[in-house]
Amino acid sequence: MPSADELAFDVVDVFADEAFAGNQLAVVHDTAGLTDAQLLALTREFGFSETAFPSGGGGGGDGDRYRVRIYTPGGEIPFAGHPTLGTAWVLRSVGLLTGAGATQVCGAGEIGVRFDGDLVELSADARDLSGPLPADVVALLLADLGLSPDDRTGEAWVAGAGLNFVHLPVRAEAVGRAWAGHTPVSEVVAGLGLRDPLEGVNLYALDGPAVRARVFVPGLSVPEDPATGSAAAGPGMALVARDVLPDGGRYEITQGVEMGRPSRLFGRVDAERGVPTRCHVAGRVFPVARGTIAVPAP
Repeated sequence: MPSADELAFDVVDVFADEAFAGNQLAVVHDTAGLTDAQLLALTREFGFSETAFPSGGGGGGDGDRYRVRIYTPGGEIPFAGHPTLGTAWVLRSVGLLTGAGATQVCGAGEIGVRFDGDLVELSADARDLSGPLPADVVALLLADLGLSPDDRTGEAWVAGAGLNFVHLPVRAEAVGRAWAGHTPVSEVVAGLGLRDPLEGVNLYALDGPAVRARVFVPGLSVPEDPATGSAAAGPGMALVARDVLPDGGRYEITQGVEMGRPSRLFGRVDAERGVPTRCHVAGRVFPVARGTIAVPAP
């Protein structure tokens, strides 16, 4: 048991095929009463792309509900994929979730979570879809990533299910050639009237249902992310809009290879009459550490 001046935490690797791959997540327990500054200090101490702070849990079976606040080193965000899956897995591992399904309540509202064998899957409504983006805007985004307009292979769309990304299709070799940009995406892409924040670029290449991706989020102090569940929800929406998956369908994303953190994300999008309606992202979770951390000074 942690002392009064300590907090218990778990560290898990999400969207991985084995431990020490995928995206690292710290889940810090019993943080009710801590200030925003204290939560941010904890996040920066771990130094991962995101840290989750859950509360609640219970209700029994598939009626389980819990709340979570999600922070990046740059501040709080309303939703993220690997914190959703990792937090649900941790809460289930300590007995706070007992059913095959649960509901996460976060800044983006209610997110469904289901456990299916060794997979955890989130489900969220398709919330924002805008595009295709103008060629001059796409050229600025590409230039910030060290690429040219000739590297683009299709329309760029903004899409998200709680957190938005620019989904930018390029040639397969350009994915590996890109470098982390420095300009916050919200400074380049403005005036779209989006419901949720826009801070990142999902650079991706298609090979049938296989997607190779890299995600850059400079506006949230995450130069590159090894596995991004919130971004993985958007490609399906963009592919529906581009008429690649007009009736919805499945896709599998490989990400994090260039960072030495290979990740695999299983995406699925539902669509009606060419309009995306609901997004699903699944992956595996592996525990790697458990301990206590000091409570930061208020």
